[in-house]
Amino acid sequence: MRWLLRLAILVAVVWAVVGADPAFALDRNFAGSAQVDYHFVPTAPGANARREGFDGVTIEAALKVAVDFSDHFSANVKVCFGCHGFETDMAYFDYRVADELAVRFGRFSPSFGAFNLRHDPANHRLSDKPLPYDMGRMLRLRSWNMGVLPSPFPDNGVEVSGKLALGEGAWLDYAAHAVSGFKGDRLAGDLDWRASRDGSLYYVDNNARPAVGGRVAFTADLGTQTDVTIGSSVMHGTFDPDNDHAYTIAGADASLRIHRTYVRLEYLARRQDVDVSDPLRFRYAVVPNGDFTMKHGAYAEVEQALSSTVDLIVRADGMMRVGNVLALPAGTPIPAEGELSSRSLVGRLTLGAAFSIERSLRVKVSSELWEFSDRNADGQLTAVSFHLGAVGTF
Repeated sequence: MRWLLRLAILVAVVWAVVGADPAFALDRNFAGSAQVDYHFVPTAPGANARREGFDGVTIEAALKVAVDFSDHFSANVKVCFGCHGFETDMAYFDYRVADELAVRFGRFSPSFGAFNLRHDPANHRLSDKPLPYDMGRMLRLRSWNMGVLPSPFPDNGVEVSGKLALGEGAWLDYAAHAVSGFKGDRLAGDLDWRASRDGSLYYVDNNARPAVGGRVAFTADLGTQTDVTIGSSVMHGTFDPDNDHAYTIAGADASLRIHRTYVRLEYLARRQDVDVSDPLRFRYAVVPNGDFTMKHGAYAEVEQALSSTVDLIVRADGMMRVGNVLALPAGTPIPAEGELSSRSLVGRLTLGAAFSIERSLRVKVSSELWEFSDRNADGQLTAVSFHLGAVGTF
């Protein structure tokens, strides 16, 4: 019923926008995208990887309405569908005072990192996202609880941003936000991404304290077809109802474009408090100052256009988790994905290509080699997987 209600709201918004008096909407745009992807893991027992992640055919789709009421005031509404079900990815207003100052309020993904600007499958050339931003397609996603910061990460709040010119061909982008923040049970040992995006409770916060953060990025044009961007981001907040436990996420990114070649580097880290009041809940002995965990993630990516219709992509990404883990209840069998240890790692190497069939249609193919530090229930440390997908836009 919630899905039907959200679709009804979107149809009503589209109808109101399309049929609005031109005096009230100077510029209106309706756009969307959809990607269907087939994920095959031949190294899984019986070639069935369902125990460790999503295989087979999956879909990601999004519909967006944008309205410019004036040169300074606009609105955006976007709903998407994927592994998380239906989600209100955007529902916000922008008021731009000048290039140097703009205010956004509503529901949106706060400015953090570089990849989130490309998180829509129509905007990146591979079927899946880098591991630090993974939101469902990685193997062993449940034991790892997905990435460092699954993208997108829509939230309710306000953000102030702007662009400051620093001279000829150089500028500084900044953003600062205050949002509800992510949620979690203090005894769970990690953030609850489902609760953080669950709309059944009207997207309300589980505590009264907002999370704050921001991003700064420097961009310079090095020539007519070359530019470089270097950025850093941070966000901090409490995740439990009593505001006793906090998380901090920090990141750094760099990108270089030389004609039709793109090089991207990004690193994320999340420090999160853990309730160790009951040491018996943990797999390892609780050591002094052992009341937190760290999760690191990084990726390096090169995208090369071979022609006007073919792009080649090479990506290396990985994550590392350091800290205690919750012990399984007595008599509980080891999960199919296996258990994490006090220092767990996962690495992946991806080779892919994207073929432009039509102006709004692209086919993606990729192969992935996985390496884990912990064995799963079948004793495996490595895996191979393949993706075949198609994405269209309108």
